[in-house]
Amino acid sequence: MAEYGELRDIMILTAHQPQYLPGLRLFDKIARADVFVYLDTVPMESSGFENRNKIKTAQGWQWLTVPVKREEYQKKPIAKVEIDNTTNWKRKHWRTLQNNYGNARHFMPPFAGFYRLDFQYLSELNLTMLYALCGWLGIDKKIELASQHDFVGHKSDLVLDMCKKLGATKYIFGAKGRDYAKVEDFEREGIELEFQDYHHPVYPQLHGEFLPNMSVVDLLMNCGPKSLEVLRNGQR
Repeated sequence: MAEYGELRDIMILTAHQPQYLPGLRLFDKIARADVFVYLDTVPMESSGFENRNKIKTAQGWQWLTVPVKREEYQKKPIAKVEIDNTTNWKRKHWRTLQNNYGNARHFMPPFAGFYRLDFQYLSELNLTMLYALCGWLGIDKKIELASQHDFVGHKSDLVLDMCKKLGATKYIFGAKGRDYAKVEDFEREGIELEFQDYHHPVYPQLHGEFLPNMSVVDLLMNCGPKSLEVLRNGQR
């Protein structure tokens, strides 16, 4: 803990488990932090977004789901969860994106490159996509893999350990962090907390009435170079 009166350089940290084609809220956190911890050491949730996300279609929203090998997958860190490549999921996902965004103003054919690559582990796929998506958005932040560190603890204690070991002076929790953050522990260490308050922006979409909470792919396909500006409109 810093001594009274000691000045420290401000370093804003945030973290999240790997997600497939994440939504805008995750990129909002990354954009407002200095360092993002790719939390690939926690178990995969049974109904989370680690291996799936939503896109918009003419019939409403639709899941795109990466199949994973299910045997004891919830007992492993996400870094060890393997993709089930016995299915044709890559071809299906790309065709679905083509069919639903092919007429979008900023349709991105280079996106097809992801589906020509072979990945054994889900976290490798998600990380490769995360780097590219950040690049297309214009977000240039340092990404640290939790699996390359010795962070310890669970929930709030894990976050606090990350902050101390990486030298963070501020941490951005998601909105649900209010349910488990031990605020007094961070105050004792002189670490400021922020709980995300993101109001989803409205932007031009294909296929009728606006639907929020789609994958960031929806934003990029529809708004192109203006995507980061739109994304930031949700900040409070």
